[in-house]
Order: sequence, then C-alpha cells, then structure tokens
Amino acid sequence: MISFFRRFFASKIGLPIALAFLVLMGLAFAASDLTNTSFSVVSGGDNLAVVGSEKIPVSDLQVAANSALDQLRQQNPTLTMPEFVGEGGIDEVVRQMIDRAAVAEYARKYGLRAGDNLVNSEILQIPAFKGLTGAFDEKAYLGAIGRRGLTDQSFRRGLESDLLAQQLIDPAIAGTVLPEKIARQYAALVLEKRKGEIALIPSAAYAPAGNPSDAQLAAWYQDNRTQFIRPERRTLRFAVIGTDTIKVNAVPSAAEIAERFKRDAAKYAASETRVVTSFVVPTEDAAKALVARIRGGTALEAAAREAGFTASTAEARDREGMASATSFAFAQNAFKAAQGAIVDPAQGTLGWYVARVDKIERKAARDLAAATPEITEQLTNEKRTAAIADRIAELEGEIDSGTALAEVAKAYGLKVETTPPLLANGQAFGQPQMQIVPELAQVLQTAFQMEESEPQLAPVSGDQFVVFEVARIEGASAPPLAEVKDAAIAGWKRAQGAVLAKQAAERILGKIRAGTPLGEALAAEGKQGFERQPIDLERRELLARMQGRVAPPLVLMFSMAEGTAKTLEGPRNLGWYVVNLEDISTLPIDKEPQLIAQARQQLGASLGLEYRDQATAAMRKELGVTQNDAAIAAVRKQLAGEQQ
Repeated sequence: MISFFRRFFASKIGLPIALAFLVLMGLAFAASDLTNTSFSVVSGGDNLAVVGSEKIPVSDLQVAANSALDQLRQQNPTLTMPEFVGEGGIDEVVRQMIDRAAVAEYARKYGLRAGDNLVNSEILQIPAFKGLTGAFDEKAYLGAIGRRGLTDQSFRRGLESDLLAQQLIDPAIAGTVLPEKIARQYAALVLEKRKGEIALIPSAAYAPAGNPSDAQLAAWYQDNRTQFIRPERRTLRFAVIGTDTIKVNAVPSAAEIAERFKRDAAKYAASETRVVTSFVVPTEDAAKALVARIRGGTALEAAAREAGFTASTAEARDREGMASATSFAFAQNAFKAAQGAIVDPAQGTLGWYVARVDKIERKAARDLAAATPEITEQLTNEKRTAAIADRIAELEGEIDSGTALAEVAKAYGLKVETTPPLLANGQAFGQPQMQIVPELAQVLQTAFQMEESEPQLAPVSGDQFVVFEVARIEGASAPPLAEVKDAAIAGWKRAQGAVLAKQAAERILGKIRAGTPLGEALAAEGKQGFERQPIDLERRELLARMQGRVAPPLVLMFSMAEGTAKTLEGPRNLGWYVVNLEDISTLPIDKEPQLIAQARQQLGASLGLEYRDQATAAMRKELGVTQNDAAIAAVRKQLAGEQQ
C-alpha cells in the first residue's frame, strides 16, 4: 500500500512484539518444550517478588521467559532472546507471573482450594505424559517437565495456580456482553475515513558522507550489538535408515508358506460374489406386483422411480456378506438367480427387496502351488517389516545405552552426513537457498532442544527413520566487529543521520502547524530521498489491506485529532515520519447495522479480559506486592547476553 511502510516489517521481530502472546506463557503443556538454562548471576534462594505471603522464586523467571520466547518462535523461529529482551519482553513476563501468583494467593485467602487429587487428575489427562499404551507414564512425565526446566514440585505449583484461577476468575468473566450503546461507538469507528499525508524523513538523507574512526565505530558497535545478533545455529550429524539400508533375510520357508495356506484355506477356496441393484418396498404384495412388472419388460430403475423409490447398486458381496447386509432369505434368492435375472421377492429388516443380479464373479479354488506366489510376497513383507522393527529396536537400545552415533553407524552400515550450521527455521546459515534433506526437516524442532552428544532416533515416514545428534551449538550472539564492519558503518551513519532527521522532522512539523503545506515544508529542506504518501482510507479498508498488520504511522494517523500533525520515529534509525491528518468523516452506522452485532461479539471477549485485568489489579493491591528489581535486572542482563 505505502512502499516505505514495508520497512517496518523488515526486522526479525517485525512490528513491535504483540506482548499479548505472553498470556500463553503459563506452564500448560500446549507450549513447546523448554531448553533448561542455568543462571549464575542470581542464587536459587532469591525471590523475584513476594505477593502477600507467596514468594515467586527468581529461577521461575528463566522458565517463563523461555516459554514466552517459544510462543513467539512459533511465528518467527529465528527470534533470539536478546531481541526479545530488547523489546521489553521480560517486563511483560514479570507482570504475568506476579498476576498469576496474585490470583492464586487471593483464591487461597478466601477459601478456594486445588488439592493434590485435583492436580493429579489434571496431570493424568495431559497427552504429553502418556506412554505407548495411552496410560500415564511417570518416566514420560518427568522427562517432559525436565526438558522445560521444571521439577515435579514447580510444575504442580504452577498447575495449582492455574486451577485456582479457573475457579476464581473464569466464572466472573463468563458470558460478558458489551452494551449496545458502547458497541455502536466502536462499530462507527470501522466506518471512519481519514484523509491526510504521511512523509518519511530518512536518516540516510542526513547521514555523514565520511566513515567513522575505528574508535567511534567500536564504541558505537559495543552499544548497539543487539542489532547484529545472529540467531542460534546448530550443526547436525545424521544418518537416514530405510528399508533399503537395512539388510535382513525375509525369504519365507516352504513350511511357513504351507502353514499360511492352511491358516487361510477359506481365502483360497472356490468363491462366488454377486453385484445386485435393489430397492425396498413395505409389503410383500407390492414387491410381487413390481417384480411382475419388471419381468414384463419395465426397467427396474424406472419401476422404482414410478413407485416413489430409489434403486441403488451395492458392491460385490459373497453369500455371507450379502446375508449380513440384507437378510438370509434375500441372499438365498439372489444366489439362485441367473445374471441379469430379477430376484424372487424376499423380506429383510426394512421391508421386501426387489432386486436384479447385475454381475456374477466366480473364482476357482487355488491349490498350494497356485497360491504360493501371493503367500510368498505377503510373508516376505511381513517378515521384512518385523525384522526391520527388531533392528530399529536394537539400534534404539544402542543409542539409549550411550553408544556414539559413529559407532552405531559403523555397526549397522549407515552413512553419516553433517549439515552446515542450521537456523531453527531449517535454513542453512548464510545460505538461504540451500535446502536440507526432507528427513531432517521433521526432527529440526527436537534438534534445537537437544544438548550436544545426545543421539536420538526418530521415525520420519512409514518406512524411514533418522538417527541424529547435535554436533555443534553456536549460541545467539553478535559477531566480532570485523565480520560485519560494512553493516556497522552503515548503521553508524544511519544513527548520526537520525539525529539530524529528527531535527528536520521537528522543523517540518512546526511549519505545518503554522499553515505551510507538507509538500512545501519538505521542499524547503533541500534534501533528496524524502518519501510522501497521500492517505484517503476507511479504517476497515486499512485493516483488510494490511491483513491485521497496520504500520505504526497509520496507527498514529487513525488515533490523532482532526487537523493535527505529529512525528513518529522509525525503527532502527530508519528515519522520522511526519503524519498530517487533514479530515475525518464517518458514514452513518444505521446503514450497516450488522457491524453493531459484530462489534458486540468481537469485543465481548475483550471486555472479559478487561474485567479480569481490573480484578487482578485489585487483588494485587489488597495482597501487596514487593518486587525485587535488582534480581529482575540481573536476569534481564543475563538473558540479553550482556557482560556482568
């Protein structure tokens, strides 16, 4: 829509992170597994905060932060923790944790309980904790919570808090309905139309021509390293295991073939199947009359249609199958009739059958010699599948016992391959066009949760497996300045230019407020590269075009007063926007009454969330909250990868 708005989405995070996603950061197992990160900055005995008498361990912050990051990585797999911290994610996580503790403590204060039996019941229902039999598996449970940095005690504590919140908060906000008068006001906003202009004052227009000194560049890079963070990369070693790579003896013996022939004797005996077209009438007299008409020359389908019925053709069935689907009497009559003949009427569960035999298929009996090729193929497939399953089980046992991937590959004749450093989205670092093997794509998420030297075996298709390990982990970090010097110089220039671009934007803003048209104010600067875009949009048209992702300058324009102008800083020293709103008009809401109903429905849930937030704030106030800002700052610094 506006070309330079796309630049807002060029960074890894795109729009400033919608921190509302963090409500999903609770300990429920809908979230992805966590990587257990250890912290040396803050001791495990320190508290993040004290809510009433409830203490929140500071160690819980690392788990919650990783959980929140995992949620955002569902949309952007390469998002790094330093970027998350830089966007204010830790502050939102802390707020969510304190709110969660406040609700649980308030519930306990006024007599609500979530005892061990209720917690146990919830744990037993979580699919991630079930074994192959579908029953609760303690080993699976402990392994799953352990991978997320949790203990049995901490997981139960979190689950108890969630259950208390369900008892206290959910009934209070259930069924909230937005009043119609308020809905009308919000619905009218959809029909609001705004007209004005937006201009970009790019930092590049004011950037210095010369390069910084080495000292200037080093100092600037040290302060802005987070702009150059490279996401975590992992190098994997793997071997694909398929039916073609596992050599097994699957040729059945003559005795096995004879035994299978004996077991399936009925399958190789002579057989006969018939295809019939039929319909059902309620009485015997009606069936006989219709059979007489059909035998007299009327087509069965026409006779059925004229009598108000519909004839249908069933699949080929043997005598037993037909008796089961219709009735024994009808099957007997159908198997007496010749091909193309009309079957004598017979009664079934729903009435009397009128039918025609369309096709008869007879198969002669097969002796052992005739059946041997088919049985041999069947047994070969079965024996091969069983042998491969046994071999995979052996291989899995080797891995579980700690055998290295290289030794496993040598013992089983597998070819080990090594990937280039991979990003979490599957791209090869520095080689975005390179494609990894399809088998690895299916296990990549697991690979980014593993530790080094932990081989794993995973099925990737019906007859293929992959055994893989993490050979090397390169954590998210900023590279040495020498590796990104050109980009750093460009960044330094933008930063210097941004200071002057801000001053220019303020000069232009002053002229607009004094009555100078935006175009003239821009021209007075005498600079090249300014971008200017007229805006004439309804709010609903804006949302439809941008698919819910609205650029911040447009967000600002649709929140300003008519006849005003404002400035807005662009991301990453891109420049400064000047937003000039000239006119606001609104279509009558009565012409589109469906918008009111939509607003009530859509905003009803938001109203419930507002009630919840207000209730939580009141609980925090009553209980009292003491926050350990020093501990939070230390964890924030550690997660951001800053030096202590």
